[in-house]
Amino acid sequence: MTKWLSEDQQRAWRAWIAASNTLNHQLSADLQAQHDLTLADYEILVQLSEHPDQRMRMSDLADATLASRSRLSHQVDRLVKRGLVERQDCEIDKRGSFAVLTDRGWKATVAAAPDHVASVRTYLVDVLSPQQFEALGQACQKISERIANATVD
Repeated sequence: MTKWLSEDQQRAWRAWIAASNTLNHQLSADLQAQHDLTLADYEILVQLSEHPDQRMRMSDLADATLASRSRLSHQVDRLVKRGLVERQDCEIDKRGSFAVLTDRGWKATVAAAPDHVASVRTYLVDVLSPQQFEALGQACQKISERIANATVD
């Protein structure tokens, strides 16, 4: 038997959907307007910037960005055309390849970071009290752990 949501739960669920969708849209719109990057572009650049040698196997990058391998491949191709990322073959596994942050990609990441953080503060962090933001982080961590555990089972 389905355990339907109460009115309060339904209201909270719909608020979550609206907030998460509009937040991601706004963050992407800000990055696009200020730096000609989408949020997905920026996430790829940040992931690469934080790894040794500023490179990752494409499969690991797909997992880190929660993108399908096909979608990530197309996204990386667009970043390659812009000179922000390059692809390198994997010497050990000929089927695998790496995405590597270029100097131009590093500069784009460094340039976009302050504006992105300002947007995150404007639309999320500064809207909530420190206690609310901490509670949000804890709640999101629990959700992530539940999903991770569900996919392992």
